[in-house]
Amino acid sequence: MPLENIKNIVLVLSGKGGVGKSSITTQLALTLSLQGHTVGVLDIDLTGPSIPRFFGIEERKVRQAPGGWIPVPVHETQTLPTSHPTNGNGHGQGAQKEIGALSCMSLGFILANRSDAVIWRGPKKTAMVRQFLTDVLWPPLDFLLIDTPPGTSDEHISLLENLLKQTAEPTSPPNQLAGAVVVTTPQAISISDVKKELNFCRKTGIRVLGVVENMAGFVCPNCSECTNVFSKGGGEIMARDFGVPFLGSVPIDPAFVMLIEEGMRPVYPKGTTVDGKTMSVRDEGTGLANGEGAKEEGLLVDKYRDCSLAPLFDGIVGRLVEDIKSRNGGR
Repeated sequence: MPLENIKNIVLVLSGKGGVGKSSITTQLALTLSLQGHTVGVLDIDLTGPSIPRFFGIEERKVRQAPGGWIPVPVHETQTLPTSHPTNGNGHGQGAQKEIGALSCMSLGFILANRSDAVIWRGPKKTAMVRQFLTDVLWPPLDFLLIDTPPGTSDEHISLLENLLKQTAEPTSPPNQLAGAVVVTTPQAISISDVKKELNFCRKTGIRVLGVVENMAGFVCPNCSECTNVFSKGGGEIMARDFGVPFLGSVPIDPAFVMLIEEGMRPVYPKGTTVDGKTMSVRDEGTGLANGEGAKEEGLLVDKYRDCSLAPLFDGIVGRLVEDIKSRNGGR
């Protein structure tokens, strides 16, 4: 069975489009990797496959192998210098941190042209989702994150039907389908749509691991002050009403946007601290980190360590992993 190498499968869901599911999936994957877990990301948003762009690998293609597709690697298991928050951006020269391998699968790797429109009826979408679940030759993974399109339509029904069937096999690890992370934004119009997704999880028996409230404020790139342009707190109230965990609020950080769009390592005004960690500082003479060009070669996961959102996701992922381990008896 193609999924038998996977210990835990986590869905990223939302009943609303544009709430940042792919952004949340990307940061969950990067953080899990930084915590030493091997991670795969499956993108089943067939009409808007954005995962290749988020990981900066949209020019790559999948390779065929006997029995299926080999997912596209983002990075392999390796060691990185341990980051020291006491200096501007410098990473320690002695201590090392091991990160887990990360790989992805998406329709974006298969399309002949990145800008091609996917104009498919339901049966073809259903068949593609089924193929993703049966024909991708994942290496041994601690976590498989599945990025989904908005709503509760053909892709979701096909996904759950096939997942529930495959994870019920005797060879599957216990509780392999760990559950779902549900993403919302603070506005009432988003909350009303995302409530439908929580009801969808209830009706289909999918455990909700927690709610993430995305775009809960805007971090000013000049002063690092966070302004709640879209309000705040709606996601936490919704989670409480449904009796599910609230994992946290995530603001909009322009530095993360520049990291994804331009490959620039995040930098912040002097004195910026998040959860006790001093962030990379901007050289006042050049506006860049340590006086160097902000765009640089290097792994996305290494640059992400300097993002203000990284400490937030470290806490979110820590709670998720502990929750899943406690349900699996510490496994």
